[in-house]
Amino acid sequence: MAFQKAVKGTALIGGGAIATVFGLSQFSQYRNKHATFVRVQAAEAVTVPIKDHFPTREQQILALQTTGEFDVLVIGGGATGCGCALDAVTRGLKTALLERDDFSSGTSSRSTKLIHGGVRYLQKAIMNLDLEQYKIVKESLEERANLLEIAPHLSAPLPIMLPVYKWWQLPYYWFGIKLYDIVAGSQCLKSSYMLSKSRALELFPMLRKDDLVGAIVYYDGQHNDARMNLAIALTAARYGAATANYAEVLRLLKTTDPASGKERVCGVRCRDVLTGQEFDVKAKCVINATGPFTDSVRKMDDQEVPNICQPSAGVHIVMPGYYSPDNMGLLDPATSDGRVIFFLPWEKMTIAGTTDSPTDVTSHPIPTEEDINFILNEVRNYLSVDVEVRRGDVLAAWSGIRPLVTDPSSKDTQSICRNHIVTISESGLVTIAGGKWTTYRAMAQDTIDAAIEAHGLKAGSSKTIGLQLQGAEDWSPTLYIRLVQDYGLESEVAQHLASTYGDKAFEVAKIAQVTGKRWPIVGKRLVSEFPYIEAEVVYGVKEYARTAVDMISRRTRLAFLNVQAAEEALPRIVDIMGKELNWSEQKKKEELEAAKKFLYYEMGYKVKSDQLTDSSEISLVPSDIERYKKRFHMFDKEKKGFITILDVQRVLESISVQIAENTLHDILNEVDLNKNGQVELNEFLQLMSAIQKGHVSGSRLAVLMKSAEENLRRRAVIPVDRSGGGL
Repeated sequence: MAFQKAVKGTALIGGGAIATVFGLSQFSQYRNKHATFVRVQAAEAVTVPIKDHFPTREQQILALQTTGEFDVLVIGGGATGCGCALDAVTRGLKTALLERDDFSSGTSSRSTKLIHGGVRYLQKAIMNLDLEQYKIVKESLEERANLLEIAPHLSAPLPIMLPVYKWWQLPYYWFGIKLYDIVAGSQCLKSSYMLSKSRALELFPMLRKDDLVGAIVYYDGQHNDARMNLAIALTAARYGAATANYAEVLRLLKTTDPASGKERVCGVRCRDVLTGQEFDVKAKCVINATGPFTDSVRKMDDQEVPNICQPSAGVHIVMPGYYSPDNMGLLDPATSDGRVIFFLPWEKMTIAGTTDSPTDVTSHPIPTEEDINFILNEVRNYLSVDVEVRRGDVLAAWSGIRPLVTDPSSKDTQSICRNHIVTISESGLVTIAGGKWTTYRAMAQDTIDAAIEAHGLKAGSSKTIGLQLQGAEDWSPTLYIRLVQDYGLESEVAQHLASTYGDKAFEVAKIAQVTGKRWPIVGKRLVSEFPYIEAEVVYGVKEYARTAVDMISRRTRLAFLNVQAAEEALPRIVDIMGKELNWSEQKKKEELEAAKKFLYYEMGYKVKSDQLTDSSEISLVPSDIERYKKRFHMFDKEKKGFITILDVQRVLESISVQIAENTLHDILNEVDLNKNGQVELNEFLQLMSAIQKGHVSGSRLAVLMKSAEENLRRRAVIPVDRSGGGL
């Protein structure tokens, strides 16, 4: 009865809003049907020829050096910058793009991996009668549909559950989510629906049962953000854009306009970071699409210009896949501090985030323990008490900087602009700032439109609606079957290649090495539990990867999925890249160290090591201490107070088990806190205490010593594979 009253009340209150939005949606459906035809026509209207293969980086650098003048030069290789380059080059403009690091090395690879309209923005639009917020949602939903269409191998619809724990919230949230569907119109991915408590628990069994009254499921898009960014860059390159990563802009070039007497930006002085060579790149129009670094480029143009970027840090964590169903996300609409947390399946793992806190602009943002624990606590609030949410199950953690902006043309310069803004300085520098991943294409279109008008460039309208990205043309959901049948790849590896490279997966399969096994015939994995294969490293070099960090974080996503697995794969990755790029032994050593540093600081390895230090508290009951001492002394027969590799080898030999010495060294090094080549009793007890508290999981030494204790009686094989390896 209470539920019926609540529904009736909501219907009366929201009837007018539904009628209004429904009327708007009827018009939008007409526009969307019309847009389908426009989309096909726009894609077919691209008159610029597309190359079968993208040029090498060396060819791209040469093009930058030898081209007299470009029409458009884009600074920044994130989603927006690459989107600008693709939009410009497909209009027939001579286009260049410079990125000082790697494509998608900044915010664009560190997102929540969602392609979404923004449910919370729609809530604000309705509650505050804010037309601007409504327009943001509407545009985002249109762009969501386009992105899912132009890169179906990298993106897909994802159902997201909103659990409800109070009866009155059920109709309230249902009403809001239905509005989300209505605003999407014919571009609604799938209709949202309501679930009973029992059905919600059936679909999301990890959910907290207490006080659950039901749930609502709606659909948004999900993608592989770094690979999507790269696909945009590669597509632009194939259409003829001179794109180069590791090309740093040192300063803007200016010339005096003879008509007005004013200085005008006419290009940049840049440096090839890999060779140190400096050269000028001339252009009629220079576009600043540098995200959080927007103001640093604006100050190259004018030192006195006020900052418009308001950087905000968002931290995400990755946990094992068993924390969520394979194909159902979770939305926490109101966290303890009023934020929104997503809990989503991604690449067979579980991603949770994000936080929102002010930060300084940096190329190397670091996740904090405070933010990680905030996310874990919010996750605990929604998961069953049967599921122990352990700090040690955090496999990776990262921070991304949102480039929120204030509109310099607004009277209230302190107000944050949730949409994107395009500004043009007196010297002609075009700046695109703000916005979100989902709307990168619309942002690029607005930017190039403004550039054409401001600089008198001769070009037509945007051609990027419906324009398929690298890998999409001949992709199909069953493409992976051909990879299995034609090349003898494992099914899991084939599915991964198809969903990462699309129709270009065959190029990777062709260079995959023979395994020497009955099955799979080809495809040597970099690490056992992930489907990444060695051939991807070779292909990644062709895709402009030039550092080991590029490979573990953006060509593959190992660093974002499991930092210990990424570290384990590094030596082989460096060897393969070294062969492809002719690295010296010294260069290979430098790359290995740089990648380990990246994992340590930027991907959460540092906060892992902070969980187990030589000052960690030992909080074990006396009986546990005695039990663990007994286990330790099985290895420390001489009662030295520490164990070494020799002690472990002796015990293993006694039970006829052999483990490679370098593997044993790695196993002990995980626990050797003072790095003196031995594990002391106190270090072992600290480890066992941290495991009991959930701060550490997947310790190979703990598993090995426990197994040895049991196997001394049973003489069974000891498992020594890394067991998930939490942070």
